[in-house]
Amino acid sequence: MSKGKYYLGLDQGTTGETALIFDADFRLISKGYREHHNLYPQPGWVEHDAIEILNSAISAVDKALYAGHVSISDIACIGIDHEGESVVAWDKSTGKPIYNAIVWADKRQADYCENLKKQYGDFISDKTGVMVDSYFSATKISWILDNVQLAHELEKENKLLVGNIDAWLMWNFSGGRIFNTDYSTASRTMLFNINENRWDEDILKLFNIPDNILPTICESSGIRGQTDPEHFLGAAVPIAGGCTDQVAALFGQACISKGNVKTTYGTSGVMLMNTGDTIIRSNNGLLTTIGWSLKGNITYALDGSFYTAGAATQWLRDGLEIIEKASDTEKIAFNIGENGDVYFVPAFSGLAAPNWDPYARGTIIGITGGTKKAHIIRATLESTAYQVKDIFDAMEQDGNVKISSMKVDGGATANNFLMQFQSDILGVPIEVPEIMEATALGAAYFAAIGLGDYASENFVEKHWKVARRFEPQMSEDERDHLMYKWHRAVSRAQGWIERGE
Repeated sequence: MSKGKYYLGLDQGTTGETALIFDADFRLISKGYREHHNLYPQPGWVEHDAIEILNSAISAVDKALYAGHVSISDIACIGIDHEGESVVAWDKSTGKPIYNAIVWADKRQADYCENLKKQYGDFISDKTGVMVDSYFSATKISWILDNVQLAHELEKENKLLVGNIDAWLMWNFSGGRIFNTDYSTASRTMLFNINENRWDEDILKLFNIPDNILPTICESSGIRGQTDPEHFLGAAVPIAGGCTDQVAALFGQACISKGNVKTTYGTSGVMLMNTGDTIIRSNNGLLTTIGWSLKGNITYALDGSFYTAGAATQWLRDGLEIIEKASDTEKIAFNIGENGDVYFVPAFSGLAAPNWDPYARGTIIGITGGTKKAHIIRATLESTAYQVKDIFDAMEQDGNVKISSMKVDGGATANNFLMQFQSDILGVPIEVPEIMEATALGAAYFAAIGLGDYASENFVEKHWKVARRFEPQMSEDERDHLMYKWHRAVSRAQGWIERGE
């Protein structure tokens, strides 16, 4: 065991940063959290202030240390997970971003992607495992290079760095000594060749992105370097793990065997299936992605992402102002008893898997004179479960498996109505773990392995414990009826925005 007493997992998310501190047996000691702002400069555009994210991450760690009465000098190592496809570009001589971070949900390149897909869709998908979509990092990077004048100047001077938010945080935490990312992150950029495990020269040329501005690719577990005391709370702490948030959740949920499935309910939602050492190409709108790389071995996954999960409940609170807090929805949904034939397709930023329609928009349908706000609230929760069901069915078909149960994590798992309805609509048991913030836990696991405290990933299974289990109670006929009505609602939400709007 390392000389440090505690492991630190830092989850950099779309709406905030969470730091968890674990003891040597991975018992949760304390938590720190700080929210950051989402910026919407134009319709369909979503950005972050990268400096705010950096400060928020450090603040979350500081809060966790304070809450747990833990000294930073007692932290053995840190693992970092992050929101995936979002991109930051900065000047390596000054450390200042040259533009706001462009977030995964940003749609400014939707039209560009539709044109690109017609000519190069299969070419890119065959190499990268993902489909052409503005969701991924490549078109965000190309937009910065094409529209931010300083990018051209810095590139000529060899001073431009561009990376996902993991690279931004590690570079800053280390005082500019670390500039790398991991395989799971690289596979979300639409620039990484998953067949050859490298940045793809042909695709880089297609987007006119020079490879020298991109980070070095490392394994998900392993010492990348140390934090700089001047830039990270006064201590040199080994950074020993890093990956995307969804891969961290898959690992944190102990889904280390082929066929294991988890779904994370955050601002957005993501289901991942571990496919072992096999690359499975989807015929049903899912993505082929890299899970993690450990000791030279790569684990792959099937990915089904949907853009709006917790964000829909947040909209009920902050947009419609029909609830005071998210937790109110559970009692309201139970009490109303049924959805009143109201269906809500929360396509605020379009639809992701399995439909992939950037021109879809949010739709509430089935409203009558008897519709109450409680029906809309219940329909909002149900919409999350329906989206998961669509991905679940696609995953069974692509993986040629029958999924017998599903592990879940994220804030919405605290909602007993949603979890029971999710089990009902899937027809399989749902398992909620004791530690619901599986992303930060998974990042800490990777760091512990990277530090050398554990020889392999097998140890995570003994640490995973179920807190609640939900069994399906719905008849197959009712399930089929609800999904039929849901799919009708989805068809009406699709294609609402016309190209060029």
